[in-house]
Amino acid sequence: MASPSAGFAADATARGGQQTMRHIVWRQFRRHPAALFSVTVLGVIIVMSILAPIIAPYDPYELNAADRFAPPSTEHWFGTDKQGRDVYSRILYGGRITLLVGFLAMAVSLLMGTMLGAAAGFSRGRLDGLLMRTTDFFLIFPQIFVLLFLSYLLRQAQVEFFAGGFGNIVLVIAITSWMVVARLVRATFLKLREEEYVSAARSYGAGYRKLVIDHILPGAYGIILVAATRGVADAILVESGLSFLGYGIQPPAISWGNMLQEAYTTIGVYPWLTFYPGFMIFITVLALFYLGDALRDALDPYKVIGHR
Repeated sequence: MASPSAGFAADATARGGQQTMRHIVWRQFRRHPAALFSVTVLGVIIVMSILAPIIAPYDPYELNAADRFAPPSTEHWFGTDKQGRDVYSRILYGGRITLLVGFLAMAVSLLMGTMLGAAAGFSRGRLDGLLMRTTDFFLIFPQIFVLLFLSYLLRQAQVEFFAGGFGNIVLVIAITSWMVVARLVRATFLKLREEEYVSAARSYGAGYRKLVIDHILPGAYGIILVAATRGVADAILVESGLSFLGYGIQPPAISWGNMLQEAYTTIGVYPWLTFYPGFMIFITVLALFYLGDALRDALDPYKVIGHR
């Protein structure tokens, strides 16, 4: 029996030269208005964060005692904090670190999970059992305790890479989040390795590397891509939570999480100090979830063929 991906490609080709798999996936993706809006929102947030040094109206580290706790106004759009620093400028700069942590942690965990899941799913046997028991071992521990413990240990390490909390938060999130990716990739590999096109490639003498990279891994791209969007969202939430608890990004570095940590004691008096960083976390994570759901539907060959 041919694989869903192979059948999907054949179906697309049969419907005309202009109707490629990419066109069909894009058409399915466009059926999710919330996902299209999410792409726009994420694009704006990412671009504004990248351009923060250019578009920020104030220095986010500049202290101004005369403007302490100023409410939102035309001069300070999001108000100022307890040290007179412009909250809007700090939101822009904080997005740079929060998003960078999210994408880097996702990339590391995705790499770890994909490699281990591919090795387990393709080899099966003893190696599969060993890797999956290792995965189960990491899964049984409550994530929050592992995060706090590893974050504490890395903060004590006298290594420049871990200074300020950036390096350790990326590493900690990656170490505690690769397991789900590994299981998803393993399940996909177990299914695809039995397909006829893989058996045919094996009969023609294709080696382990060629079988995995050229024939099986492309069939897992959809799963990996969806996992990537959820991984970024989860990493942003974890970074925000750890920074709020004081174990994440350390001042004077700015992240949305440690902005919440600095402002939570005054939430009842100066609500804008927690509203704006909290809203940025909320809208970014929500957009990533909508994007992931749309990609999951668009890249599902059974759904795409059924809706053609």
